[in-house]
Amino acid sequence: MTTIDTATITVELTDAFDPRWNRLPGIQVDGRRITIDPAEYFFRFESSTWLVADWELVKAQLLDVDESTESAVEQLALNFIKNHGESTSDAARVLATASGVYSYLFREEHLAGLGLPQITADHLRMLREAATLMALNKVELDGHISNVGPCWFFPAATSVVFDLDDETGGMLDEVYHGGWFNEHRRIESIKAHAALGGRLVHGCQSVPDQSGGVVAPYGASMANFRDDLAESTAGWIEQVYAHRVTAAE
Repeated sequence: MTTIDTATITVELTDAFDPRWNRLPGIQVDGRRITIDPAEYFFRFESSTWLVADWELVKAQLLDVDESTESAVEQLALNFIKNHGESTSDAARVLATASGVYSYLFREEHLAGLGLPQITADHLRMLREAATLMALNKVELDGHISNVGPCWFFPAATSVVFDLDDETGGMLDEVYHGGWFNEHRRIESIKAHAALGGRLVHGCQSVPDQSGGVVAPYGASMANFRDDLAESTAGWIEQVYAHRVTAAE
């Protein structure tokens, strides 16, 4: 593992996290308080800076703006990031921002229109928690993956933390990276992710691939991103699954 020297990350969020996150190394959850030891938690941790924009500002100035024939939603998001994005080394700020983003994207009002009756409000909570932690992952403009934590591999991490079977974990992964299979929600996602400095991209073709995803900056090299993923993912996924709790335990 590659890591830089960095302090422990501590944040108090609005909502309590499931205590079973403690099954993964390097993370401690005590209600709303989350503590992360980067040296133990990450498989690769080479950068302690992230690009963020104020979530309240995104809500006020971007979420209700419509695209036009001259300015697509992606351009709206890119312009917003250029005007309001800030580099921060405060990982707690990143997590707090992500908590706001994913509380919005995975809100219960969407359940009725999702078309997946097996997805419950509890599943949305799982999505919110895992996606919040995924915000610490990072891809550089040259496509190099600089930060990788266990939540990069969504089905593996959720199977460990929430005791999900492979089918349910894969289904949640599809909901996470599929924009909820709906153009309206994809547009919501593009706008909301401006608060995390980019757009949500994935290296996988489908659930069985499980190559994961990240909020990447606009302009990042997807070719290099794909190549970097191909070299490393299998070993990392195995390490996540190693913490799975069996029935005998």
